[in-house]
Amino acid sequence: MNTSIENLTHKMQRAAVGKMVDVVLSHADKDRQKTMGQLVDVAKQFYGGAFSDETYEHAKQTLTDPDSKWSKLINCVLDQTDPNVARTMALNLGYEAFFRGTKMIRENRIKYQCNIPWLILFDPTSACNMHCVGCWAGEYGHKNNLSFDDMDKIITQGKELGVYLYMLTGGEPLVRKADILKLAEKHNDVQFAIYTNSTLIDEPFCKEVVRLGNIAFMLSIEGTPETNDARRGDGHYAAVMHAMDLLKEHGIVFGTSICYTRDNIEAVTNDEFMRFLCEKGAHFGFYFHYMPVGNDAAPELMPTPEQRQYMIKRIRYLRSSECDIPFYPMDFQNDGEFVGGCIAGGRNYFHINSAGDAEPCVFIHYSNANIHDQSILEILHSPLFMAYHNGQPFNKNHLRPCPMLENPELLQKMVHETGAHSTDLQSPETVEHLCEKCKSYAANWQPTADEIWSHTKIRESRYENYKDWKPSQPIEK
Repeated sequence: MNTSIENLTHKMQRAAVGKMVDVVLSHADKDRQKTMGQLVDVAKQFYGGAFSDETYEHAKQTLTDPDSKWSKLINCVLDQTDPNVARTMALNLGYEAFFRGTKMIRENRIKYQCNIPWLILFDPTSACNMHCVGCWAGEYGHKNNLSFDDMDKIITQGKELGVYLYMLTGGEPLVRKADILKLAEKHNDVQFAIYTNSTLIDEPFCKEVVRLGNIAFMLSIEGTPETNDARRGDGHYAAVMHAMDLLKEHGIVFGTSICYTRDNIEAVTNDEFMRFLCEKGAHFGFYFHYMPVGNDAAPELMPTPEQRQYMIKRIRYLRSSECDIPFYPMDFQNDGEFVGGCIAGGRNYFHINSAGDAEPCVFIHYSNANIHDQSILEILHSPLFMAYHNGQPFNKNHLRPCPMLENPELLQKMVHETGAHSTDLQSPETVEHLCEKCKSYAANWQPTADEIWSHTKIRESRYENYKDWKPSQPIEK
């Protein structure tokens, strides 16, 4: 099929999905449970045999039950979301990313014999108006920015491979508000998610976000005013509260981005805090394990093995039907069993910093490829990225997935063998220095992780993008 016909087919299919979404959303207030059942039927039309009939039936039963956790969660989001935001997100995240994009990505992984990501994370700028304890970004200064053309190139080339979800971090991305809005308007068929410290969110910006409909936010917050401002500075907690109120008032989708440390882990996971987030309008969020990245990192903030074990149990409880709090947390470090281990190096995502360096992970500051002189596909074929492709999963215990934090000898080996260089924008860090900070942590965590994993029932997966994966194989143990 030639490109013009493919584009026409794509436009027609998107228009058809748009009409179905309009019908579903128009009935959302009249019969919410019936609407949920219709959503499952719409999904089945497009995904077909990708899931079993039992899976569709279970999804329909769960979503049509007004007392189920998922129904309550979706109801909360629908009740507070602006119609244009809801429609655009359904099309961009649902149709483009989950359906059409996933199909393209799987085909391209086979075609190009390399990792093809489901999302790309990039930094519009190194500039940040804060200096949080233990964070490298606040030390980078205002040295680097991706131009509008750089960001446009990333998204244009990403879409050609099937990538329709883009996350922006930094620095503080909203230092580049004007270019971000321009980017979201030009690429109104993709979904953007912005990790932000909240301090630059204001009324005029919110109005533009509602008009565009394809931007969501992940707000940095770390528990109580005391635990939050101790790391992020006086006044930050109040700024987050103000941003949450503005986003909720305008019907903009937002969640949380929480770095858990030895000092704040209980404050950012207790019931009172989770209920408070829901009241403010956040119903999903990402938890990130503190990483000792950078010469000025604070390794003493890394959680203890006991705290990490608590985190694993706590997150799974919060997602279970036993918990009535309408919040869905995701744990970047501890959810490896659900995604087959490390997702970096383009397996499901990779990172481009504000200097254009392509890094396998937002926490792994080494590279031998740059967006200024290489295409996305060339980056994915670069030595370090292919080392990830060939080495994943880095550990058969998916509670020890990372080649830095839990398997530091593997990152050190890959960096040396591929000739990758440090991309730290302020003070280049040797891989030996970084990995040395992780060795004792990895050794201390291993016995606990192996004990938990020995009792973990591994789900059989219908799709794993390891280079030697066969459709009949379950996830490796």
